[in-house]
Amino acid sequence: MNNSAILISGITGFVGSNLKEYLEKKEYKRIIGISRQENFKDKIISYKDCNMDVFNDSKVFIHLAGKAHDLKKVSSESDYYNVNTDLAISLFNQFLKSDCEIFIFLSTVKAVADKVEGTLDELVIPNPQTVYGKSKLKAEEYIKSQKLLKDKKVYILRPCMIHGPNNKGNLNLLYKIINKKVPFPLGRFKNSRSFLSIENLCFVITKLIEKKPNSGVYNVADDIAISTNELVRIIGDTINKKAMILNIAKPLISFFAKIGTVVSLPLNTEKLDKLTESYIVSNLKLKKAIKEELPLTSREGIKQTILSLSSKKQL
Repeated sequence: MNNSAILISGITGFVGSNLKEYLEKKEYKRIIGISRQENFKDKIISYKDCNMDVFNDSKVFIHLAGKAHDLKKVSSESDYYNVNTDLAISLFNQFLKSDCEIFIFLSTVKAVADKVEGTLDELVIPNPQTVYGKSKLKAEEYIKSQKLLKDKKVYILRPCMIHGPNNKGNLNLLYKIINKKVPFPLGRFKNSRSFLSIENLCFVITKLIEKKPNSGVYNVADDIAISTNELVRIIGDTINKKAMILNIAKPLISFFAKIGTVVSLPLNTEKLDKLTESYIVSNLKLKKAIKEELPLTSREGIKQTILSLSSKKQL
C-alpha cells in the first residue's frame, strides 16, 4: 500500500499538512494534494484537474477540505453547504465510479450535537444546531445512503476538538494567559471535555488505511476527557509556570461575560461556554475496529501542543 497514491484534499490546512508529514515518515511515497487554489507546486493539483484518471491511479482518498466555524460571522449558509456538502458529494461520486478503494471523510462531532449530556457515542441520533454541523451531516447522510462495491471501504470520522503544532484554538489562548501569569478566573466551573491530538488522528487514519476494518462512522477522541482547570495546570507544568486559578463566583463571571459579548471583550458568553461546558466523546468503537491503543495520552498530546507553542514564541 505504501507505493500506492494517496489523495488528500485540504492538504495545505492544519490537519492536511500534519497528515502529509506523518504519512511521509511512515514511508508512504506517493501523496497527492488537492486544493481549491491553483498554481501550487510539489504534487498539489486543483479540483478541476482531479479527474477519473487521478482517482483510478490511487488507493485512498482522504477528504479533509471543509469550511469550519466562521468566528467573524461573515459567511452565508450557502458557503458551508457548497464546501462541506456539495464538494464532499461530488468527490465521493467520483470515488464510487473509480478503482480507488478507500474513502475517508473528516466530519465532526458537531454533526451530531453541540451540547452533550453524558457521553457522545455513535448511537446518539444526530441533531446539529449550527449550519456547520448541519452541512457536515448532510454529506454524511448522502455517503451512507450509497451502495458500495464489496472491495471498497468508507470511513466517516467525527473528531472532537483537534489540537497540535500550528493550531490556533483555545489551547493557544490559555497558553497566552498562563505564560503571562494572568490568573485564570474560572476555577469554580467544573467540567470534563474530550480533546484529540493531531498525532492520534494521523495514527487512526493510517491504521484505517492499513487494516481496512468495516466501513462505518467512528468518533475520534483521545482516551480521557479532562477539565479546563486540569488543562490549565498541565499548561503551567509544561512551561514551568505555576498556574493561578481563582474561584470567582459563577454569577459574577457570567455577568462579565455578558458585558464582554456586548462590548467585544476577550471573555464573552460564547468563549465562557466553550471553556466551561462538558463534552465527552467515546472512542471505544474506533479502538475496537483498529484493534490498537492510541499512541498518546490526553496529557501527553496537550503537552506536545504547548511545547510547540512555547518554542515558536521563543524564535
